[in-house]
Amino acid sequence: MNRVVINAEERALRAKEYFCEGYNCAQSVALAFADITNLDEQMVATITASFGGGMGRLREVCGTVSGMAFLAGFIAPCPTADNAEAKRANYALVQEFAEAFRKQNGAIVCRTLLGLDRTKDEPTPSVRSAEYYKKRPCADLVYDAALIVGRYLSKE
Repeated sequence: MNRVVINAEERALRAKEYFCEGYNCAQSVALAFADITNLDEQMVATITASFGGGMGRLREVCGTVSGMAFLAGFIAPCPTADNAEAKRANYALVQEFAEAFRKQNGAIVCRTLLGLDRTKDEPTPSVRSAEYYKKRPCADLVYDAALIVGRYLSKE
């Protein structure tokens, strides 16, 4: 990973802005750190698009947590199948990010965070309106996830 100076608060605000522009939760977190991936923003958005809404609106693991896991792959890479230590370090970082998010928000599952009783939604994304942003905590969850990653990177 290329060394970059990280302002955690700035990255969290940037992630929230991406979400308010219409990117999904996973994309928003990942895009706020696109520079650490050595990928362009379009590629980052493309790779993480399927993870929004708890993975394709299945309402499973929150897309913000998936976005953090995506970034963990660049922070603690494991590019080969036979490197058990790299794999352990990567998994440990994913667990650290997820636990910090769970501690702050009470869960890492999308439907739980949104108070939904269904296991999936129709694949059509919700229309982003003022009402949507008022009733959904997603923008704040995006902020929290990006702040977790930003704080981790700023202490490295």
